[in-house]
Amino acid sequence: MAQGIFAGGCFWCTEAVFRDVIGVSAVESGYIGGQVANPTYKAVCSGQTGHAEAIRVTFDPDVVSYGELLDMFMATHDPTQLNRQGNDVGTQYRSAIFPLDAGQRAEAEAAIARAQEERAIRVVTTIEGPATWYPAEDYHQEYWAGEGQRNPYCLAVIPPKLAKLRKGFAARVKD
Repeated sequence: MAQGIFAGGCFWCTEAVFRDVIGVSAVESGYIGGQVANPTYKAVCSGQTGHAEAIRVTFDPDVVSYGELLDMFMATHDPTQLNRQGNDVGTQYRSAIFPLDAGQRAEAEAAIARAQEERAIRVVTTIEGPATWYPAEDYHQEYWAGEGQRNPYCLAVIPPKLAKLRKGFAARVKD
């Protein structure tokens, strides 16, 4: 098993996308890239800790590659938005990739270049780290599968992301 860490706005929304990918065994919401140890959701939301809301994806690289996950990440959030995703504004909602080694860093650079070339866009996604990962509070984990199904924000944001995943990566999506 391998892991990848991606920040693409609200972690509830990115978590929901990657839970549907074949070869992904776990998705954990958390915080990364800031200067405060053991941040809380309230502190991160204030924008004062420097952390991004992010997900840590555990996957089987024999089933889905890190490069494929990066392409899914770039396709299911807006990598052209600086420090925001939709109505979520602030550095805590930035688009960022946190590679865990030099190989992942090279693949992240290649994925950004692919997205820019194939979609003719200016990607502002940053490549950051190394940085310490902090799991989010329990009530944030698997949010879409539970509370999120009743949350108007999630109902507005997550289904379009899932539709992009299904449209662009149909062969990689769980039934």
